[in-house]
Amino acid sequence: MAPASEVDLFAPFERDVILEIRTSKMEIMPGLKIETGINKRIRTGRIPVTFGGLDADEHDLVFHGGPDKAIHGYCCAHYPTWQKEFPEAAARFRPGGFGENFVTERMNERNVCIGDVVSVGDDGVLLQVSLPRQPCFKLNHRFQLKNFAPNTYKTSRTGWYYRVLQEGTVQAGDEIRLVERKWPGWTIERVQEYLHRTQDNAIMNEKLAAISDMGDESRKAFERRVDKLKAKQRRAAAALNGNGDEAKEKWRDFRIVEKKVETPRISSFIFEALHPDPEAGEMQLGAHARLRLPNGLQRSYSIVSGTPNRFELGIALEEPSRGGSSYLHNTAQVDDIVQIGRVTTDIKPAGAASNHVFIAGGIGITAFLSMLEMYRKIHWDSTLHYGVRDASSDVPFRARIEALGDSVKMYDRARGQRMDIAAIFSGLPWNSHVYVCGPRRMMDEAMREAKARGLGEDEVHFEAFGADTSGDPFEVEVTSAREKSSRVLQVGAEETLLEVLKRHFGDEDVPSSCEVGNCGTCKVVLRSGRVDHRGTSLMEEERKDAMLSCVSRGIGKIAIEI
Repeated sequence: MAPASEVDLFAPFERDVILEIRTSKMEIMPGLKIETGINKRIRTGRIPVTFGGLDADEHDLVFHGGPDKAIHGYCCAHYPTWQKEFPEAAARFRPGGFGENFVTERMNERNVCIGDVVSVGDDGVLLQVSLPRQPCFKLNHRFQLKNFAPNTYKTSRTGWYYRVLQEGTVQAGDEIRLVERKWPGWTIERVQEYLHRTQDNAIMNEKLAAISDMGDESRKAFERRVDKLKAKQRRAAAALNGNGDEAKEKWRDFRIVEKKVETPRISSFIFEALHPDPEAGEMQLGAHARLRLPNGLQRSYSIVSGTPNRFELGIALEEPSRGGSSYLHNTAQVDDIVQIGRVTTDIKPAGAASNHVFIAGGIGITAFLSMLEMYRKIHWDSTLHYGVRDASSDVPFRARIEALGDSVKMYDRARGQRMDIAAIFSGLPWNSHVYVCGPRRMMDEAMREAKARGLGEDEVHFEAFGADTSGDPFEVEVTSAREKSSRVLQVGAEETLLEVLKRHFGDEDVPSSCEVGNCGTCKVVLRSGRVDHRGTSLMEEERKDAMLSCVSRGIGKIAIEI
């Protein structure tokens, strides 16, 4: 047999040999609190194969295992290449490193196709290639390389899964023979091209969604893309048949179906659509809804949980209130109708991180509660540092927070407990992503600590629930693409640029959502002038030629384009 480094990975596959068979029990991953089955050890002798996989091979069933992921195969000829590309981790790139069950030499992503039926050994075992392996953060942690996982699908070295068609026994040295090739045009590499690298090819998405032998995980991803595109086309056609303005914000009527006092300062509200949208899909994590209240005010609040047609908000009574929270607390009642506009999110789940550290204060928990619950459900290692005024009376959604168990560290100000943000940042585990939402002082301190420790903007997310928008008056020259002309406007000390723009141009020309600097919806082009940048959604590079109209303020005179 030729050394792995000399294997022609483009040669057609008709037969190969299993060099090693590996299985594992679930165990705690080093440096984390979660279990993994990636540490597979060599097995000898004949090993039973059932429809669930190899004997004594345990899986984290959230992402691994099940009929479509019964057995994982990987080409050991990839390991020398990984060693050259990542010499700092060369010792960790060895057979078994990817948690594979079958270590083979010639079968690889370029010559294995979805739906291939193969026989293994002489005991009647039949397997079918079902899925490309979907890499996750555990590979980053396994090899101690940040953001390593995407390299696997970019270079088509992920491996693949088998489903079991016929049970039996296998052992190292057994020959794998190609019995039937049902989808010769769809190698694992080509599937990965459209699964990961070129996701917007409508024709290919439709073709891939029609491959009946592809496992649910990938096939349904293609089906969702097809459905999403068709829904988008229907909405575009409906808009063009109406007033032709697809970008116009759509306001829907929702009824308050439940209002509940969570704490003396915080109430929860459940809103239900009068006319549910059957194509609304799932609610995004970390989303916030834009409300237009009967008193004319427009405000955005974090969605605690729910669907686009029925969701829950947690709202604190501001001191002093700008009018929105006081209306909802003191005037709004069950059965009242409230209009809901854009539902957006600016939080991107950091799937490459090994650890997820949340820092929240008071009502700031509403921005992250659904994420924390989801991360716990999918076994992502997460920790919540939560500061409250009084743990006995000032904890909203208490049952849900308590259900997070020992991943929560609560700080009770009534008992003299203070959250030490500097200590939290100094003690961050390797490859952590931090999410922060709380009072201005908490946010500022977290920003200073993140900067002092050299954390990149892709490693920390700041979600404000309030913003200081006042300041010195300034003048702005506005060029409007629709009007093809410019006008000069004045922004007063107690009003925002966004408010002035909406007053003169309307909601359609100046979209917005969160209005506290989180989401970036209200971003405008900065043509000239100095800006006091506020909010968190713009990267440092973006601030050279853009500003957030909801919170940032010009200095003297500026020129913008909308």
